[in-house]
Amino acid sequence: MEPVTQSRRSFNSQAFGSLLSLSLLETLCRHDLFADEVRPGAIRWLSDVNQLGRDLRGQTLEQVAWQKKVEELLVQVNLPDLLKLIDFDRLTETVNFAERGERSLRFSFPKVEGVPTELSFGKQIFALKKGRSVVPHGHNNMATAFLILKGDLRGRHYDRVKDEPQHMIIKPTIDRKFVPGECSTVSDYKDNVHWFQAITEPAFIFNLHVLDVKPGTNLPTSRVYIDPEGEKLAGGLTRARLIGYKEANQLYG
Repeated sequence: MEPVTQSRRSFNSQAFGSLLSLSLLETLCRHDLFADEVRPGAIRWLSDVNQLGRDLRGQTLEQVAWQKKVEELLVQVNLPDLLKLIDFDRLTETVNFAERGERSLRFSFPKVEGVPTELSFGKQIFALKKGRSVVPHGHNNMATAFLILKGDLRGRHYDRVKDEPQHMIIKPTIDRKFVPGECSTVSDYKDNVHWFQAITEPAFIFNLHVLDVKPGTNLPTSRVYIDPEGEKLAGGLTRARLIGYKEANQLYG
C-alpha cells in the first residue's frame, strides 16, 4: 500500500520543479514578446556598427575615420528602439549604484534574426549617480565610443600629445554638457583621454570598445589613468601625472 503522505523532500522537489517550469515558461514568453518589439532599424544599426568594428580591426578603416563614421551612426539611432534592443528597463530596474565611480552593467543582445552572432566590439552600460564619474583615463590600442542613454553628463576630452615615463602631456579638446542621444569617441590618435561626470541622477552611458586596433604597438591594450589637474604648460598643455585606478577613483570617482 502506497503511503498517503508525501515526504517533505519529495514535496519540495516537485514544488521547485513546478516553479522552475513556470519561470522558464515566463522567460520564453517574455523573450518571444521582446523579440517582436525589436525594430528592424535597430538591428540594421547594430549590424552597421559591427561592420565598422570589423573594418577597423581588419585595418581597412583608419581609427580617426572609424570615429567619424561611428559617431554618424550613433547620433542617427532611434534611442527608444536601442533601449528596447538592450532591454534597458529590465537591465536597470534594480541597479546597485557604486558609491564612487561607475557601475558596469553587462548585457547580451537578443538572439533574433539579423542580430550579429559574433560582435567585433565589446559593450557595457555605465550607470552613475549624480556627481559620480567615469574617471579620467586614456587608452592604449583601443577605439571607444560613448552614447548617452539617460541623464545629463559633463564630458571632457583631451588629446594625448606626448607620453613621458611618469606623465602624459594632454591638451583639452572638448568640455561641454552631453544629453541623451549625444555621443563622443576615442582613438589612439584623437581625443584619447576622456572623463564623464553625471550632473543629473541617474545617468546611463552605452559604451562600445574595439580592441587591438594598432598593430605593432608595444603598449598593452588597456586604460591609462591620469590626474588631469597637473602642471600647466605653454600652449594650453598640461603635464598630467600617471596614476592607478584606486587613486583616480578617490580623486574623481
